[in-house]
Amino acid sequence: MRTVPRTIKHPDWAVTGIPKAEQRLSRTKIDILDAKGQDAMRKVCRLAREVLDITAAEIKPGVTTDYLDELCHKACVERESYPSPLNYNHFPKSLCTSVNEVVCHGIPDQRILLDGDIINLDISLYHGGYHADVNETYYVGDRAKADPDSVKVIETTRECLDKAIEIVKPGTPIREFGRVIEKHAKSRNLKVVATWGGHGINTEFHPPPWIPHYSKNKAVGVCKAGMTFTIEPILALGSSREIYWPDDWTNVTGDGKRTAQFEHTLLVTETGVEVLTARNENSPGGPVVLSTSTTDGTAEAA
Repeated sequence: MRTVPRTIKHPDWAVTGIPKAEQRLSRTKIDILDAKGQDAMRKVCRLAREVLDITAAEIKPGVTTDYLDELCHKACVERESYPSPLNYNHFPKSLCTSVNEVVCHGIPDQRILLDGDIINLDISLYHGGYHADVNETYYVGDRAKADPDSVKVIETTRECLDKAIEIVKPGTPIREFGRVIEKHAKSRNLKVVATWGGHGINTEFHPPPWIPHYSKNKAVGVCKAGMTFTIEPILALGSSREIYWPDDWTNVTGDGKRTAQFEHTLLVTETGVEVLTARNENSPGGPVVLSTSTTDGTAEAA
């Protein structure tokens, strides 16, 4: 594990690997942030977007995922921030790098990225006593030459997140996000990986609420102004069945087919939603247009 200077505020798991405060949380109490807390979330989420963009800009054939971890870690420290994944339940790195069939929580290592791969970067920061969480899936190499299946799963997942965000406002039932996500996924013959969902985020990394991404879920509660949480759907080209690698973190599809994920941290406002980790004009990546039907995956660069 890389080290973080002691002058930077550390979360409670930095030494022990155990998020003790998070484990003591009520599973039903959802925090409503005041103006000060909301401003703190805006700041940490802006920093997280900066770190994600810096790291993503270096995605290309020939680099290792550990090199991306090094970039992320350095960018966090330069912003006086602690990379939230580092030693969280003993996770050994500063970000998650999930390549191709890796569903989530891939551990950066000496794997070299190849032309035609896809990779998800999942970046989280702790700054000023608050956490931010954001991830995107990127094309490795010339995205205009990406294979149709990769384009279909990436762009449909991106659209699923966008469609879910569109309905965020006070009064929206939390269970509704899963209905919107799965409906769009099914329209492209893709599967939602139901194991993983969105979550609250503020002074703790994963407080309530839990936000399922599949239809007919039993999530309770509605959105209220001042809530901050993530939505982060994962879609699979084939089976949604998962297998864990022996490292107890890396989660892959049982059939070896590719997956994609996108995530934003959101603030519910009085009138709708503020996307705290929104892309900037110069953010790397961005959509590739699905140019024909919703089922064949043929695409062209946007």
